[in-house]
Amino acid sequence: MGRRRRGVMSEELKYELAKDLGFYNTVQQEGWGGIKAKDAGNMVKRAIQLAEQAAARSHQP
Repeated sequence: MGRRRRGVMSEELKYELAKDLGFYNTVQQEGWGGIKAKDAGNMVKRAIQLAEQAAARSHQP
């Protein structure tokens, strides 16, 4: 049996990304299990982009 990991993204960030990517209504109606795998992947990609942008800004003189 595998253990479930604690999520890295905050719930607030996940909801913000769902709104930005256009599947917030699905999450509201069906929960996170109702989204498509492609949407989940796009959410992770977008979170990575945001993290990379934040890291780049913090390293600028």
